[in-house]
This record gives sequence, structure tokens and C-alpha cells, in this order.
Amino acid sequence: MNSIVLFDGVCNFCSDSVNFIIARDRAAHFKFAPLQSEIAQELLNKFGIPKEETDSVILIEDEKAYLYSDAAIGIARNLDGAWKYCALTSIIPRSIRDFCYKLFARNRYRLFGRKDSCMIPTPEIRARFLG
Repeated sequence: MNSIVLFDGVCNFCSDSVNFIIARDRAAHFKFAPLQSEIAQELLNKFGIPKEETDSVILIEDEKAYLYSDAAIGIARNLDGAWKYCALTSIIPRSIRDFCYKLFARNRYRLFGRKDSCMIPTPEIRARFLG
């Protein structure tokens, strides 16, 4: 079963992260949708995720939604190579992981910038995007 990564399509860091994931996901485990898309909004409604919780990356897997550091860990767990060992950070208490995640997410536009519109996938990876 494919997992879905919802991401901020106007965030440079988030878009680069999607490209990073694609390059390390040879099995094409992940599908992607920008948070600004209709399908992402439908998924957020389905899982009851409030708008204020939707500003960075969300992982939908096995009919469950993962937010903040749990989303990042879930993604890392399925990447090729040594990246899956990043999932070991799950031994750090969630409150600490999420504090760091939210701090970074709050500053990502200032650190990496933003686009005027969502990223447009190349024809080679278009099939990995929903909607």
C-alpha cells in the first residue's frame, strides 16, 4: 500500500524534501500532494486535522495520519539506505521531538524562502503526485 505525504507546496524546504524522498524511495512507496490541493483538503477533513496543524508535512499511512516528528520518522523508516536509521529518533520523547520540529517549521520560510505557487512535478515523477 502506498503512503501519502502531504506537504506545503509553496515552501522551498518542503518541496526540496519531496525531491529528497523521491530520490531515496526506489520502491515508490510514497505518493505526494501539496496541502494547497483539493485532495489534501479532503484527507485533512477525513482525518479531522485542524487547519492550524497543516503547515508542514503530514504522513497518511495505513488509514492513520501522522503529524510533526511522527510524520518525519514514518517517512524516514521507509527510505532506502541508512536514512531508515533516522527512525531511531523515536526513542526521544515526542514532546521534545515535536518542540524541535515545530520550531524549525515555524522558521522554514525565513530560512529557506517560499514560492508564489506550488511546485510543478517533472513528467518523470508526475505519477507520484495525487490530484
